[in-house]
Order: sequence, then C-alpha cells, then structure tokens
Amino acid sequence: MVERLVAGPASVSDASRGLGVSKPAVTKHLKVLEGAGVVTRTVEGRTHLLRLEPHALREVSDWLALHRSLWERKFAVVEQHLAETDDGKEIPT
Repeated sequence: MVERLVAGPASVSDASRGLGVSKPAVTKHLKVLEGAGVVTRTVEGRTHLLRLEPHALREVSDWLALHRSLWERKFAVVEQHLAETDDGKEIPT
C-alpha cells in the first residue's frame, strides 16, 4: 500500500486492490501505518482517502542510514582481522 501511495493519495479500496489480503488485514495494516505516522486518512463522505507522509519515512531512512554506517564499520574491522589471518584461520599466538 505504501508503494501505491507514492503516486499520490488514494482511497482505501484503490490502495489495497489486488493485494490478496482480507479487508480485516487491510484495516489492521492501515492502523499500524497511521499509528506510525506513515499514512494519514481523511474522510470525504463515504470515501476514506489515504495520503503518504514522507517525513515519517525520512525519519526511518535516517535511522537506518546511521545504523548501516555503524554496522559497516564493524564489518570492516572483522574483514581486516580476517585478512590479517592465514586464509581466515586464526594464527596461534
């Protein structure tokens, strides 16, 4: 649904059409997305219009980038350690 909302606001039925999930599953999914601030909903008559809130995704992206950077440094240290050993086998000390 999030991917579909990138193109712009859509009704719940348009955003969930063809996903192969039940209406109760769509409702639960939307509650999570709304609770996280990723999606907002406005009601126009009987139509519930969903809108993607990109700022919420930017916050997640920033968090992931920070942690990716930390893990990449840790893996670089492991790679360096392995390179300093004989074919990845520990050298006796």
